[in-house]
Amino acid sequence: MAQSRKIPYGKLVRDRIPEIISAGGQIPEIRVLGPDDFLVALIAKLHEEAEELGSAEVDEVLSELADVHEVLAALTIALGHTDEEVEAAAASKRSERGGFDERLWLDEVRVPQPG
Repeated sequence: MAQSRKIPYGKLVRDRIPEIISAGGQIPEIRVLGPDDFLVALIAKLHEEAEELGSAEVDEVLSELADVHEVLAALTIALGHTDEEVEAAAASKRSERGGFDERLWLDEVRVPQPG
């Protein structure tokens, strides 16, 4: 039997990734996460995808946005919410605090000292 080299990943992957890996002649070692571990993995995946979006080239941005969107959709379901609930919460927050249309950056806040 031929020797094999192991490449560690230790991360959540899309559902078809094991099939794609196998089609390439490699052998994926996978396991199905329980609900608690799945939530932790989704949060980690959101960070990963957000980092990738932040460093994406112009022609990669749409694909990276799609990845972030997909992770947020999975998180919404895993946390027991619907898209409609998330949209309503976003609309409420936008109404109370605004959106990001004006592109405001807060540099600092000065706090007056008494006296």
